[in-house]
Amino acid sequence: MDIRKIDDTISVAPQITYGDVAEAARLGFRTLVANRPDKEEFGQPAMADIEAAARENGMTWIYMPVASGNVTDADVDQFSAMIRDSEKPVLAFCRTGTRCTVLWALSAARTTPAREIFTKASNAGYDISGLAPRMAQQSDNQK
Repeated sequence: MDIRKIDDTISVAPQITYGDVAEAARLGFRTLVANRPDKEEFGQPAMADIEAAARENGMTWIYMPVASGNVTDADVDQFSAMIRDSEKPVLAFCRTGTRCTVLWALSAARTTPAREIFTKASNAGYDISGLAPRMAQQSDNQK
């Protein structure tokens, strides 16, 4: 499992398996978020199985699917509320971790300077420089 820490509240990962969930719980994650639609790709683990493992390991399960390459402002609103209200730390996953990082970055742009967001994402291995215009828009529309 390739967990990439963004900050103390959230880490992201590429697709996890049923067996990875116990390890995530052992590492202290309290909430598990799936940002990948079920059956997005042939052979992908079933979300119902990962949900069952999360519950078996005492984690809160949140299924928040977002289409790859199509993160909407409504998705950002939902992700922002989830980060605010969930028990932390949160582990969010999708196919590569990028979608989760984009959701986090656009959500964080409402309250955090862009340079800090870019640095945290880069330190986790994600180049989100192309998000600058959308981050500026989120910053202008702080909630």
